[in-house]
Amino acid sequence: MKLPQLVLSLFPGIGLLDRAFEEDGFVVVRGPDVLWGGDIRNFHPPAGRFDGVIGGPPCQAFSQLAYIVKAMGKQPKFGNLIPEFERCVGEAAPDWFIMEEVPRAPLPKVVGYGVHTFSINNRQFGATQNRVRRISFGSKGKKRILNLDVVVFENEKYESAACGGHSGSLSRVDRRRVGKPGSIREYRTGTSCLGENYKTAWAFQELKRKQGLPEEFDIPGFTVAAKCQAVGNGVPLPMGLAIAKGVKEAIEAEEVMG
Repeated sequence: MKLPQLVLSLFPGIGLLDRAFEEDGFVVVRGPDVLWGGDIRNFHPPAGRFDGVIGGPPCQAFSQLAYIVKAMGKQPKFGNLIPEFERCVGEAAPDWFIMEEVPRAPLPKVVGYGVHTFSINNRQFGATQNRVRRISFGSKGKKRILNLDVVVFENEKYESAACGGHSGSLSRVDRRRVGKPGSIREYRTGTSCLGENYKTAWAFQELKRKQGLPEEFDIPGFTVAAKCQAVGNGVPLPMGLAIAKGVKEAIEAEEVMG
């Protein structure tokens, strides 16, 4: 593959998926994000400048926790922004795109692109965190298959999915033992939001470990709660690295075939 491929990142957050693509040699340009005061609805990428587009629109409206939020008389913070992702891809006209979402979310549809969609679990890449996401790989003019390298055997250690939410009412924790580092009991299903431990430095370290980030990773200027939310909302690094490698191999195979 002729590197560097120039990639536009939509809904980048703190850039965990971007980090994975950058580690595999891609050059990533980050688009606007609400985390930094941006609004994708006012963003119009130039046509023909980017080789690829990556991103994960907010998933709150489609996650299982959305039903609990609505039952409490509230609404998810973000609505369906997948149409904005589709619009930006259409305007940028890249050779390919990657959209990461929860399995319940609508599939992306962009005129002129074939899309290969499948679900993956972070545990398929040797990690301990059970985190399922749906990946949609779009290719201009045709449908290309995205193949990812997975491990033969999953890690014998099992951990439930991290999340960016901090409400104790939405967390699956043993409340009789909350407050003691290391005492959180995670179930084999569901999500661990860390409950009342959410605003502690220990919780931030736990989320970083689950997401595959190095111990020294930090977000200067953020409160501990904001750091936890940002890291918990991101794509786990093992999963992101597998996606980036798969895209790179798909591009290289296309170039060889001419």
